[in-house]
Amino acid sequence: MHAPIGHFDSARPAPDCLDELTRPVADAVRHWKGSVPADQIVYVDTDPQWADTAVFVEHYGRELLEQSANCVVVAGKRAGESTLAACVVLSTTRVDVNGAVRRRLGVRKASFASMDTATGETGMEYGGITPLGLPDGWPVLIDPAVVDLPYVLVGSGRRRGKLLVPGKAFAELPGAVVLEGLGIA
Repeated sequence: MHAPIGHFDSARPAPDCLDELTRPVADAVRHWKGSVPADQIVYVDTDPQWADTAVFVEHYGRELLEQSANCVVVAGKRAGESTLAACVVLSTTRVDVNGAVRRRLGVRKASFASMDTATGETGMEYGGITPLGLPDGWPVLIDPAVVDLPYVLVGSGRRRGKLLVPGKAFAELPGAVVLEGLGIA
């Protein structure tokens, strides 16, 4: 199979390589629902030494910088209560944690979750967190620019491997909210 974006040696439909994914991501692909068929989600095998965006695009194709998204876990607090959410923005932007995220979650304070919290709660590796397979009930805030792309490169739950996902599929994830102004330059 040829990857829809980028230059990868190996690209396969994600349902054909569930063993390459973390359990929560594999379960999400296995039980996929939505207008985009699961076999349109593509798994590409990548070297973990090139997992970080800047190095990754140098190796697999500079055009991927404009077609890549980061998924970060944010913790919001209000009156002693903590809320975790995922935020998905293009790699060329950053998450507006203290503006859009804080307002959407209705919290007084929002910040990036610690690495231990992010990995412990998601069951995914740091640097590979993806919006597919997140815990039930989590808000998944998505910048509209992500949804507008034909395909988006995101983590696979591990530092080794990435997923290529049709942009419109993100808007159909459980807990998804497309939020204007989430990603800022």
